[in-house]
Amino acid sequence: MELLWKIVSAVILALVEGVTEFLPVSSTGHMILVRELLDLDVPPGGVFEIFIQFGAILSICLIYFDYLWNVTKAVPFNENARRFAIGLVVAFLPAAFLGVLLSDFITEYLFSKYVVAVMLIVGGVAIIYIERLVKIPQYYSVEDFPLSLYLKIGLCQCLALVPGVSRSGATIMGSLLMKVERSAAAEFSFFLAIPTMFGASAYSLYKHWDELHQEDFLVLGIGFVVAFISAYYVAKMFLSFVSTNGFGVFAWYRIILGSVMLGYLFTKEVILV
Repeated sequence: MELLWKIVSAVILALVEGVTEFLPVSSTGHMILVRELLDLDVPPGGVFEIFIQFGAILSICLIYFDYLWNVTKAVPFNENARRFAIGLVVAFLPAAFLGVLLSDFITEYLFSKYVVAVMLIVGGVAIIYIERLVKIPQYYSVEDFPLSLYLKIGLCQCLALVPGVSRSGATIMGSLLMKVERSAAAEFSFFLAIPTMFGASAYSLYKHWDELHQEDFLVLGIGFVVAFISAYYVAKMFLSFVSTNGFGVFAWYRIILGSVMLGYLFTKEVILV
């Protein structure tokens, strides 16, 4: 029964991850809240969460395989392709550096249900404000960004080290503030997720490998597959949706969810007292 509950937990969390990873609603925040509500049982140390994020990221590699392969082949000969490849590394480094430096602090002090709920609300308000502030776009293709813009978007990604902020939300909204067109902002957020989550997955597995048991690998595999499939379809729909509808619906969703969770958590505290 214990293994069965672990498998059910894996499927639920992987679906949550796959559906929310590329939406500006914080996949990590959702998984923290879902685990609180359902008391799910998955492998320790955050390894499972990172592993299913890895599955979601691979779905992006599949969706954009032809584009990424063509860019990779063109790097030695094409200036735009070369700038994009360098820019991706430049954008990746700030969050990678801070993530390693602050990993223990974040895990101990920021992985809180209250932090997640508050940041969902704050992020929702920020999205509404930024959507109203955004002017006519200046950049329509991820290959046309100047290196300074890649760096600025990478710095925005650092905000997502706080659970509940949303990595995609931070990078997309930061891009919009810097006059990147909506679809290009979402696409670059997808691309930036690839090295970011590859790095996070490798680092987390290295730190917690000794804590895993034999049955955990079955749970990790199931979660990986479910996250990959669900993320694949959500990511494809997300691009077409935001190009015509914007991000307002995600902002209000964040505000409502965060408010409901705060109400639930405070009520639970009062009852326990």
